[in-house]
Amino acid sequence: MPPLQQITFELRGEFITLDSLLKATGLADSGGRAKTMVAEGRVQVDGQDEMRKTAKIRAGQVVSVQGARIRVVPEGQGDAD
Repeated sequence: MPPLQQITFELRGEFITLDSLLKATGLADSGGRAKTMVAEGRVQVDGQDEMRKTAKIRAGQVVSVQGARIRVVPEGQGDAD
């Protein structure tokens, strides 16, 4: 099994919608594809299945999709580990 892709996403503003996050990180090649991934139950937020395509994702949350984990951090904290 290939290693899990770890992505750190710097959030600009209060939140980003789940479908926009998937597109912004390149895990979905289009907004429509992102919505389909969520609708198919392939996306988890903080370890829980998330079926709302436009769920508000805020800094501190972790989004998991098959093969990848996105850690959402406040803007300016992308390199701080």
